[in-house]
Amino acid sequence: MILNAIEAGDGQPVVLLHGLFGAARNFGAIQRAIAPRFRVLALDMRNHGASSHAADMRYATLAADVRETLLARGIGQAAIVGHSMGGKAAMALALQWPDLVGRLLVADIAPVPYEHGNTAVAEAMQAIDLTPSLTRQQADAALAGAVPRPDVRAFLLQNLRFGAKPHAMPHWRIALKEIAAAIPDLEGWDDLPGTYDGPTLFVSGAESGYVLPEHRPVIRAKFPSARFVAVKNAGHWLHADNPAGFLAVLEAFLQPWQLPAAQ
Repeated sequence: MILNAIEAGDGQPVVLLHGLFGAARNFGAIQRAIAPRFRVLALDMRNHGASSHAADMRYATLAADVRETLLARGIGQAAIVGHSMGGKAAMALALQWPDLVGRLLVADIAPVPYEHGNTAVAEAMQAIDLTPSLTRQQADAALAGAVPRPDVRAFLLQNLRFGAKPHAMPHWRIALKEIAAAIPDLEGWDDLPGTYDGPTLFVSGAESGYVLPEHRPVIRAKFPSARFVAVKNAGHWLHADNPAGFLAVLEAFLQPWQLPAAQ
């Protein structure tokens, strides 16, 4: 599947992969910051944003989507940056097609199974009664039981489209049914063969519990060059919680990937 992409800038290619229930535009501020030095592609993963819908959401398949998209755009190698679900897809890409990945940054996720409670979140989203009279405030209230944090509810409701015309039916932009069915795959991890030996950085939020010390042996077994850094004042959504801190880490990691300025 060729994915929808938001592209900006020139230079060495950098690819940004968002997390579950997200979209390419989640990386908008990061993309704008690095586009003066890189060719930056923010992708909508399948079943998200403006990309096509399909049932299979195994990480090997998500990685194949990214590969097909890059090859269609004439990109033979890129720096790959992935957050959460996008981070697992980025790892799967690096393990299956290491020559396509010049550098790998994985944001707040490890190559291990998790139990994030996303099934309850998806069920709460599906349970919202999509009537023409539905307001954003009503949709927010309907999610409050499963999603206590207002900022996370606001993030999820970015995917709900309200009709521009009176009495128009609201609809989910994402393929919510397919995503809900795929939660076990998305929270899981298939132990793909091979290793990725290129430059690799695992960036975690200092206040997040997703990447734990006990995950490091598993990470290093697959990514022998892995280094680790934590962004202060940030949880799982580290690029939103502390964008300046995340950007500083990203720019330092990408600096060797940058083409020298023309003389």
